Amino acid sequence: MQTDCVLELRALSKSYPPVQALAEVDFTLGAGEVHALVGENGAGKSTLAGIVSGLVRPDGGSMRLRGQPFAPADKHQAARAGVRMVMQELNLIATLTVAENIFFGSMPNRRGVIDYRRMNAEAAALMADVGLEGIAPHRPAGSLGVAQQQMVEIVAGVSGQCDVLILDEPTSALTDADAELLFARIKDLTAAGVGVIYISHRMEEIQRIADRITVLRDGCAVATAEASQTDLDQVIRWMVGRDLVAAEPRGRRRGGQVALRVEGLCRGPCVRDVSFEVHHGEILGFAGLMGSGRTETMRAIFGADRPEAGRVFLSGSDVATPIRSPRDAVRHGIALLTEDRKTQGLLLPQSVRANVTLNRLEDLAGPAGVIRAREESAVAKRLADLLSVRCSSIEQPAGELSGGNQQKVIIARWIYRDCDILIFDEPTRGIDVGAKFEIYQLLADLAGRGKAVIMVSSDLIELLGVCDRIAVMSAGRLVRRFAREEFDQDAIMAAALSGHVGKRPAKEAR
Repeated sequence: MQTDCVLELRALSKSYPPVQALAEVDFTLGAGEVHALVGENGAGKSTLAGIVSGLVRPDGGSMRLRGQPFAPADKHQAARAGVRMVMQELNLIATLTVAENIFFGSMPNRRGVIDYRRMNAEAAALMADVGLEGIAPHRPAGSLGVAQQQMVEIVAGVSGQCDVLILDEPTSALTDADAELLFARIKDLTAAGVGVIYISHRMEEIQRIADRITVLRDGCAVATAEASQTDLDQVIRWMVGRDLVAAEPRGRRRGGQVALRVEGLCRGPCVRDVSFEVHHGEILGFAGLMGSGRTETMRAIFGADRPEAGRVFLSGSDVATPIRSPRDAVRHGIALLTEDRKTQGLLLPQSVRANVTLNRLEDLAGPAGVIRAREESAVAKRLADLLSVRCSSIEQPAGELSGGNQQKVIIARWIYRDCDILIFDEPTRGIDVGAKFEIYQLLADLAGRGKAVIMVSSDLIELLGVCDRIAVMSAGRLVRRFAREEFDQDAIMAAALSGHVGKRPAKEAR
């Protein structure tokens, strides 16, 4: 780690009345340093990152970049000064190609005409550094999965001149293998003198790659410490202001009758002859590498994508239930919490109240179809309190909440709908460590009430701690199932890789 100070923040403040997002925060970043910024959702991390990257104007305080006053008017001005940010929420332009997104604003050209051959070649080289060599640079960005889009965002963030790189939850949608590629790229960047502000809720990552850690709580910087000399339990105590003594809930024994049975589900190369079942009262996890087909399988079950083959059976019935659309799925008691909450899960300009009650408005309507406002507010307030949604009020627009609190709003919506089968795709993506325990307990409670829960996650440790069984997908196929007593991290990873190395997985555990 180099020690020259590349970025200095003094008494940085920002408020969104009545909330004080930042309160006179001091922060420094050395050249070649990875400085982790941690805290619960709503603690002020994204606000600080937004100010440094030119997205947010501070109310007070000062910034210096390489010793000179720094006050960017917008993101482009910050980038020209050498400050780049990869945001937690995806910001690619879906209709542009991958290469166009990477070099957006600085596309190589000849006399004003874009040089696509050069741009695609340079994009391909950058993408190869993070394991995306299999994706054509001319492919539309909107056709990629969330994890692939996240990696493209990271490539775009380091494609130009960069002295300060801000990474906001960069691995939230990545598998372990993809994260390893990112960590290697971070090491290259810091060796070249780039200072990295690393925002993450994953404590094991912070311990591994950070040089220093600063903890924010309620807009204040409560501690800064050397990562190598700091116990992570202490970091968590600083974050939440209390001890987290409860462990992740262990899986329960397999529950009652079959709630959902899927046979021979197919959709292109992403979903190939997938069959499985989940019971009432259990949590079934889905593991796999990026692009393994987990999300595509869930979307096909939910009717968001039309499968080419396969049948879905509900409640132990031998008669298949046709599900041609999400409306059909919800009508039959199936809920899907999507991995991309921003574009597929929320009405961002609408209030927390409206987002929570959206799926059962008919129950809140009077004889003339007019919503009973007092009853709707009471429902939304109860569920927001139940999930500890941090908002100024239930009338605050969902788009103003932090990512983790947005996720909680979507979960509250499906709890209110009271579906029997709940599919959670990356439910803790972008959620802080304290809130994760709350989500884990919530999933356990839902299963305890007899709900059938499917949990897709890129965090294998999370699946091992929460689930009763784990199904592993590789290259579009469900290759192996593990009962809880057979959980083994190495065996699960071997199964996840099996479709890519030509090896037959071990015999399935039923």
